[in-house]
Amino acid sequence: MNSVQVRSAERALSGGTWLIVCGAMLYSILTVTPLMAKHTADEWDWTAPILPLVVDAAVVIVVKLDDVLARLGGHGGRWPVVLRWMTGLMTLALNTADSALKKDLVGVAVHAVAPLLLIVTAETGLAYRRAIAAAQASLEQKRREERERAEQAAQEREEAARRRAREEREHAAALAREQREHEAAIAREQAEREERRRREEREAQERAEREERAERERREREREQREQERERAEREAAARRERERAEQAARERRERQEREERAERERAALLARGPAEDKLPEGEARQLVAAAFTAGLSVRSAAELCGWSVGWVSARYAEHRDASARGAELAVAGN
Repeated sequence: MNSVQVRSAERALSGGTWLIVCGAMLYSILTVTPLMAKHTADEWDWTAPILPLVVDAAVVIVVKLDDVLARLGGHGGRWPVVLRWMTGLMTLALNTADSALKKDLVGVAVHAVAPLLLIVTAETGLAYRRAIAAAQASLEQKRREERERAEQAAQEREEAARRRAREEREHAAALAREQREHEAAIAREQAEREERRRREEREAQERAEREERAERERREREREQREQERERAEREAAARRERERAEQAARERRERQEREERAERERAALLARGPAEDKLPEGEARQLVAAAFTAGLSVRSAAELCGWSVGWVSARYAEHRDASARGAELAVAGN
């Protein structure tokens, strides 16, 4: 199989995978959105498509990154496998939840087709891509080995030609060397005398350079020692500051935990009083309603505890919900 056929197979695999992924995403959004709308407060119905869209976006990320890693011959480890299976199982659970709650086995089977196909396609596509990448690597290795053998043969021929030329040059040089040896013997004595003089001068210069280098090294060691002492002092000061900050943070956490525990005990005490025989004072009733809202009690249960009407308690719950929503918006804006 040549590279054109491999690229064609990769395009077919990629196109089919993305077709299945897009179809499963669209089917999942259309199937899960009504279920989410049923289990979402009326004023938040418009958020129903967000969850299936987020899960399907995770599926797209997994499929795309697996494609890239398979092309590069890499492996992302166990977390991509966990994310791939988790998103697939989430999609399967969301698509079949409505039919399962209705005990409709046929509906469960029908709505499980697209998620199961998506899971198996993701795993199979990854296996195909890795197999294709391995096959391409094997073909490239074979081509590289063939090129190396051809280059080695050419190098051997070149080496043989250079060896013959070198032997011819050595023969000519041997003839010329005999002539030069006599002339060199005369010049050698003069060169030796000149070399001794230069060696003595060089040794004197080297001694002076060694003494100067030793002095520089001594000064450098002293400077480095002073620098190390200064850095050690700075590290000790930074460590002290870090310990102080850690101790302050621990104290603040303990104080905050104590405040939360005290507030929880107060709420539990209010809720443990039982139904009121008569209307409580408004201030006390507001405290009890706030505790009931925090504990997640229904409006009717809170009304029984404080003795006020359901409408009045519903209005207080609405105030607490608005306050919680504004706090969340401010927190998001602050981040």
